Amino acid sequence: MARTLKAALFLIVLLALGLVAAAQDEQTYTVQRGDTLFRISQRFGVSISAIAQANNIANPNLIFAGTVLRIPAGGTTPAPQPTQPPQPPTEPSGTYTVQRGDTLGRIAQRFGVTLSAIRAANPNIRNINLIFPGQVINIPAGGTVVQPPPGSTPAPQPTQPGPVVPPPPGGFAVGAHVFSYNFADLARNTGMTWLKQQIRWNQGEPPSIAQVAIDGAKARGFRILLSITGNPSQLAANPTQYYQDFANFLGGVAQLGADAIEVWNEPNIDKEWPRGLISGAQYTAMLSAAYQAIKANNPNTLVISGAPAPTGGLGCSTNGCNDDAYIGQMAAAGAARFMDCVGIHYNAGTVPPTATSGAPVGSASHYSWYYPTMVSLYTRTFPGKPLCFTEIGYLSGEGFPPLPAGFSWAQATTVAQQAEWLGQAVRLARQSGNVRLFIIWNLDSTQFGADPQAGYAIIRPDGTCPACTTIRAALP
Repeated sequence: MARTLKAALFLIVLLALGLVAAAQDEQTYTVQRGDTLFRISQRFGVSISAIAQANNIANPNLIFAGTVLRIPAGGTTPAPQPTQPPQPPTEPSGTYTVQRGDTLGRIAQRFGVTLSAIRAANPNIRNINLIFPGQVINIPAGGTVVQPPPGSTPAPQPTQPGPVVPPPPGGFAVGAHVFSYNFADLARNTGMTWLKQQIRWNQGEPPSIAQVAIDGAKARGFRILLSITGNPSQLAANPTQYYQDFANFLGGVAQLGADAIEVWNEPNIDKEWPRGLISGAQYTAMLSAAYQAIKANNPNTLVISGAPAPTGGLGCSTNGCNDDAYIGQMAAAGAARFMDCVGIHYNAGTVPPTATSGAPVGSASHYSWYYPTMVSLYTRTFPGKPLCFTEIGYLSGEGFPPLPAGFSWAQATTVAQQAEWLGQAVRLARQSGNVRLFIIWNLDSTQFGADPQAGYAIIRPDGTCPACTTIRAALP
């Protein structure tokens, strides 16, 4: 009996020691803004599933800044990886208010301190390429603080200019859908402050798939609109679950720093939405979940409703729904409560944007051929909501083989007309007071086939950009 009792006590001691050791091996980590479980798992050398299981996380794609996570045993404590050499603690000798055009490099040069010293004195600055006008930063000891007079512009410095981050969203802004960031300087010189890219998401993919697009735009001084669509067949399999999964993904993308998210693309046609489920009410159910997830993760992210394809002749059937009927269904389902801006596409213009008739087509009476009637329709359907053109462009086949049959309506449109009409449309939108975002379709596509994207591009095959001049002239 005594021997059995001793053995039992010995086992209890061993178990207790094992628990203590496990507890000692286990770590904690506080989630930072922009983190994903994938990044955290790589940082500590443990699997995503192990972290999720240790913290009862039902959705690995949805974590929140400030959450304290338990890191299971087996991981390693990562050494800090500074991007600049470690600096001794520095006491600020004063502050400086960032002016438009400033970079940290210029500020360091102005006050006679190193870039790394300024960064050490401002631990809240995580990206040295991303500072904002009006931001107050600490100047380390050793520098001489000289504030510029109110309203003045700092004298130019003989250094390579860095990206200028535009002010927060609001008012009217112009941008372009881009397929690369190779022409960022051209876009900036044209007066653009936004760039747009499109992402197609499949269930199970983490929000980090959007990181490259976000970082690429911000590093060049632009705000980023992501048009995010998904997989129609996955949606059709279980719409309710898909809406929630998609919303969680969008919330994660917002947390990464997306300035605007367009929730889906052209959901009124069967190319983008499953047949039999095409309706404004179904889309509003998705939009509601998406809006709440995005705002919970980043209240500053602009939520734009998915712009329908401007269509005629579809009615409303299993194959699709005309956009006028579709946005009417959205409005009836309460979509206005779940958007900051109404998404709109206009890419079938064959006449100037001031015209309301005269399109050289058989269906010339249809509203979708004309800029003013499209604006009127969407404004009337969602009164009080600003419009965001997530695609607006004029197709010109000049310099290309004949346009495909489905686009032959634009065969007579010249590059000069494309440039002139885009400039006029920018001026009309800016003066209207009800257009918030004007994203040109597109800047730089070279694809010309069944979908003649390059015919819409304002950078033409010879490398010129006549529309860049007219757009710049239409802006203040």
